[in-house]
Amino acid sequence: MKKAIAIAALGLAFVAGAAFADKVRDWHDLDAVHHHVQEAIHEMEKARAANHYDMEGHGVKAEEHLRAAEHELHEAVEAAKAGR
Repeated sequence: MKKAIAIAALGLAFVAGAAFADKVRDWHDLDAVHHHVQEAIHEMEKARAANHYDMEGHGVKAEEHLRAAEHELHEAVEAAKAGR
């Protein structure tokens, strides 16, 4: 399970890096990344529930970071929609 979480985190980092490396053409690009982060949060919740352990607190911390990323992406989408 540690491998799955590490792979998910690496994939998320790759997607986020790719999204921010290119010029954002419109808010739809950010919205797609936001959706992927939300999916990662749901996968993390399922993985933590299925394993009944928290990997010495790292699972909680990873989920907190995902939720922070989700919040920032939501704010970025709203700002892009508003033209800021």
